[in-house]
Amino acid sequence: MTSPTPIRFEMPDLDAMAAATGRVAVIVPPEGKLDPGARRANRLTRGALARLVESDRFAKLKPGQVVSLAWPAGMAAEALDVLVLPRRADALTARKGGAALAKLAGGKPLLLMAGGQVRAEQLALGIALRAYDFTAHKSKPEEEAAEATDASVTIAHNKAEEIAAAYAPLAALAEGVHMTRDLVNEPANVLTTTEFANRLKEMEALGLEVEVLEEDKLEELGMRTLLCVGQGSDSPSKVVVMHWKGGDKDAAPLALVGKGVVFDTGGISLKPAAGMEDMTMDMGGAGVVAGTMRALALRKAKANVVGLVGLVENMPSGRATRPGDVVKSMKGDTVEIINTDAEGRLVLCDVMWYAQERFKPTGMIDLATLTGAIIIGLGHENAGVFSNDDTLCNAFLKSAGDEGEGAWRMPLGKAYDDMLKSRIADMKNVGGRPAGSITAAQFLARFVQEGTPWIHLDIAGVASVTAETDMAPKGATGWGVLALNRLVDRLAE
Repeated sequence: MTSPTPIRFEMPDLDAMAAATGRVAVIVPPEGKLDPGARRANRLTRGALARLVESDRFAKLKPGQVVSLAWPAGMAAEALDVLVLPRRADALTARKGGAALAKLAGGKPLLLMAGGQVRAEQLALGIALRAYDFTAHKSKPEEEAAEATDASVTIAHNKAEEIAAAYAPLAALAEGVHMTRDLVNEPANVLTTTEFANRLKEMEALGLEVEVLEEDKLEELGMRTLLCVGQGSDSPSKVVVMHWKGGDKDAAPLALVGKGVVFDTGGISLKPAAGMEDMTMDMGGAGVVAGTMRALALRKAKANVVGLVGLVENMPSGRATRPGDVVKSMKGDTVEIINTDAEGRLVLCDVMWYAQERFKPTGMIDLATLTGAIIIGLGHENAGVFSNDDTLCNAFLKSAGDEGEGAWRMPLGKAYDDMLKSRIADMKNVGGRPAGSITAAQFLARFVQEGTPWIHLDIAGVASVTAETDMAPKGATGWGVLALNRLVDRLAE
């Protein structure tokens, strides 16, 4: 797994600034007042920092943005980075500032003179999140590899021990996000269903209870809709159950359910060739569940949470499910398969039913890169949120907002549900082009037991993006780990 950049917290040593290599960063509030670290940088650069702060360019900068002085005189560093940030900046702005510094550092050593900055731990989280780089399959010359290992981050703060303690649980979140990104970025010939399950099984070392249900057990349980998705592939279908028991012994858990289609060709309803390579990310929901469970275990969350992921590969073959087939779910409802490319809901419905039957959860949240339609509706800024429970839904929306992860509630209703009526079975697996994301959610709603608070998160637009974001390079974002962790904290802790 890609490890987050190690971050050290030390008391400020102004005399060490001149000899520091890589990049040195100081924080200047919008009003331009220099703290001791900035004053020392100004002295070393013979007043260059003061001239910058007095310039029109500095006045136009917004909190969280950075301006750089390249090869500053009087310093060994290749750049002096000036982060514009109020001393009491909110968490998201501080995080954005840290990410901006990490992007500029590009793997080079970074010394951040944070002085008495409030929420410096959020600066550190921003650095850790943005410093991610997926290089597992790149061949590097030896000198490049050696240079990459030189990356280090030091945050000099007046209350170093206090900030280090505040960052410890955030470091667990960074590791969870990194795991999710690694899983989503991984090519399908590497991240097979078996390899995915093995990586989750390794998390037993963190205190999670991990159980892998193989195909014979899934057949015995009646998970026929899940199995029908993967029956055209040589990779065996699996369900992995991860249980974190950090709360009261007898308390029911919150259930997180993830779609784990490690590659989606569309099956017999074959996708167009253009862009099919992106379907390595169709296990994004399972990736978020895995990363969240890792974060909860690492920070020893005082909550009971169970994460379940359905791992399949959707391939065309002589054994593959055909359009027109009728399959019976674990619940007992029959489904007419109209389009084999609407496979994620077939995976989720069985795992959702199993989660409720076995664990009787206090609430259930499923995550899936489910529909292209949600991208048409919300773009890449927000995940689609569907729910049968206002209290749980509002708590999640608040959590997502607190963490800067875009989420927007979408409607449900009988008229949408009626679009799933089948002539020969209890339901169809698609309702046509109109309201495609909503009819997909309505399909899943049929597998939510009465009295179970439920949220469906369609993350097709936010799980992996083609342009970098404030917190991540292009590719997998890790969206959802922070929001779900915050929700667990809000509900259970």
